[in-house]
This record gives sequence, structure tokens and C-alpha cells, in this order.
Amino acid sequence: MEFYQVDPSLENYWRSIILFGRNVASYKFALAKSILELNKSQDDLVTLEQLAEPFSRHICEHLKHSPKQITSSSSKFIDACNQFNRGEIDSDKLIGLTVKLGFNNVIDAFHIVNNGEIDKRFFLDERKGAKGIRLTSNFFELAEGGQFDNFQQETEARWRLVEEAWRMGVSRSLIAVEYDDDLKTLFAPDKERRVNITSCRDSLNGYQKGHCFYCHGPISINSGSPLLADVDHFFPWVLKDDISNVNGVWNLVLACKDCNRGESGKFAKVPNLQLLERLHKRNEYFINSHLPLRETLIQQTGKSEQLRKSFLQTQYTLARQTAIHEWQPIIRGAITF
Repeated sequence: MEFYQVDPSLENYWRSIILFGRNVASYKFALAKSILELNKSQDDLVTLEQLAEPFSRHICEHLKHSPKQITSSSSKFIDACNQFNRGEIDSDKLIGLTVKLGFNNVIDAFHIVNNGEIDKRFFLDERKGAKGIRLTSNFFELAEGGQFDNFQQETEARWRLVEEAWRMGVSRSLIAVEYDDDLKTLFAPDKERRVNITSCRDSLNGYQKGHCFYCHGPISINSGSPLLADVDHFFPWVLKDDISNVNGVWNLVLACKDCNRGESGKFAKVPNLQLLERLHKRNEYFINSHLPLRETLIQQTGKSEQLRKSFLQTQYTLARQTAIHEWQPIIRGAITF
């Protein structure tokens, strides 16, 4: 996939698993979050019993607010997690059942993206010999990188988006994700109420590979970081009367503070055509992902790639008619999308 081929870093291989893997169950997200926690361990071998505690904990936590964690009609493992949540079994019993039932498919499927295994593995399956998984040097190298602290939030955000698609239980063509500019969150309108899903920053960061959309400098989604990203409208908010659905996910990007509101920032200017092409490419990442951002982008911009390109070009033409000035950033990092 171009997502990691254009920049074959370990960070982007990891993100491809979270963003583009098949979503028939939430187990891949739970396994990813568990492995990220295990970075604190000094041993590369993780037994299934050690893995079972965080894995079942994450599933149980999500079941409390999202009862649908799998697309099949039944699961003995999910039944066990629900029994634990109701106080019908204790933690020791849950861990035993997790070892027996929880990892049957997810360990084999974890590295599969777009029907094939990615080139870099973060663990090896040693269930037959050592009754566990062995973390590879790729994982420990990943843990030392600057993007590692963002992965838990990115995984949680993706998990919440997929849960919302399952929860709605409607035709894919009806699924929509919208943006609250005040709260900086994504939500789903549901009849007469709205369901807040997750942080917009957490959801978008992985698709931008942890870099500012404009200058490609590093950004963070951690609230205390000096590199905390701004959520920016590619076509400025002041053009809301001219642009179609200016608050749509298609028009939202993460930007560093310098690009968004620094001395030479974008403000109400329109980004140049090269950046428009980059927006199209970033939006195609959404399209190649699974529920529900794919369906949202198709609704907002078109059913085919050609229609989506035409949509963006039309918005650009309308924007330039109102906002005369064009803007381009000072590049601060390698352009990877």
C-alpha cells in the first residue's frame, strides 16, 4: 500500500495495521493497545496469560459502552467478558477463558493488511512452543520513536469510530461522521440526538503520519505537548457560505501552530494547488480505510475518485473567487503524502 510504501517507516507500518486492517471484530485494537502497554516489560517473550489481562480488560471496558464488539452473531469470549462485567465470574476465570478463547484468530490476523501480510512484523507467534508471542526488534525500535506516545490515542480513536458504525446498524450509505468545531470532536447524528465518538485530533493524526498537513513538521496529539496540533479547515471557515460543508471531515486537517496561526500562517488564505492534491491523497486514505470514515467521505465528496477530484477542484475554484490570496507553507520535514 502506498501509505507505507512511500515512507516505509515502522510507524507507518504500525498505523497501516490500525487504520486499514479488516474490522470484523475489535480484537485487533485490543491486542494493539495491550502490546503497546507491554513496552514496559523487559522480556521479549509475552505469554498468553500475561497478554490475557490487558487484552480482556480493554474488551471489557469497551463492552460497557458499546455492546457490539464483533460482527458475527455470537462469541464465547465476548460472553465471558460480559459475565465478568456483570460480576458472574472473577478475573482469574476471565483470564483463563481469554487464554483459551480470545486469541484464536487475532494473532494470525494482526499483520494482515489489504489481504496480505505487511513486510515488518512486530511480534512472532510462538504459541505452540512458548505459549505466547515474542516481540521483535521492530517493536522495540518502534517504542523508541517520537510517535510512540500517540499510538494509544490513535488506536482508541479508530476503535471508537468502528464501534459507532456497528452500533448504528444501518446501511453503509447512511453512516455519517460530523465535526464539532467548539469541542474539537467527531460525532454521529442519531435521530434526535448526537453521539460523541472521539477526539478529532486522535482520529486524524494517523492518516497524516504524525506530521503537520502543510509543512510536514512533527506534531503531537498529547494535550500537554508544545507540538500539540491545531484542527484546521483546509478551506477556511470564513468561506462557510461559499464552500460545500466546510465542517466536513474532508476539509479537516491537523496543522502545527506556525502554519495555522503563526506569523506566516494560512489564516483565511486558500492553500495552493499542490496542497489541494495532498488533501485529495489524504482523503483517499480515508476511502481505503474501513467504516465509517470511508462512507462519510463518499457521502461528502463523491462515489468515485474522479468525482472526488472534481469536487475538490470545484471547491477550490469557489474559494479563490472569494479569497483572492493563495498560501503555501515553509516546508519543515520530508513530504510523505
